[in-house]
Amino acid sequence: MHYKVDDKTLNSADFILFVNQIWQGDYDRERAQCALSKTCNITAYDNDVLVGCLRILSDGYFFGTITELLVLPEYQKRGVGSKLLQLAKENTPTMLFFGSQPEVEEFYEKNGCQKSLQSYVIEKNSNG
Repeated sequence: MHYKVDDKTLNSADFILFVNQIWQGDYDRERAQCALSKTCNITAYDNDVLVGCLRILSDGYFFGTITELLVLPEYQKRGVGSKLLQLAKENTPTMLFFGSQPEVEEFYEKNGCQKSLQSYVIEKNSNG
């Protein structure tokens, strides 16, 4: 397994192929590339295959958030997500705040994350 911190080589085509194995969607390559350019991307590769990715969005001083931590299902429970989280802790310029699905809270707690504030969502109005 090979890990890269702030992976500038990550491109939207590879990322979309990866993400569609976890979260099916109709993703736009240009918009995905723009999004990837705004985050610190910590990646895990098995040979040349992207198998895990953690993205950090930060203002560099006050606030940072993990936008997602994704690992291909066949690589879960093998330490990949834990290693990505460890690399995030070691390389973030700020505290990190993030939400979690209830079924993975135990993973974060096992990896030394402290439960904090409840998260909320404001949906974007697609009507304009």
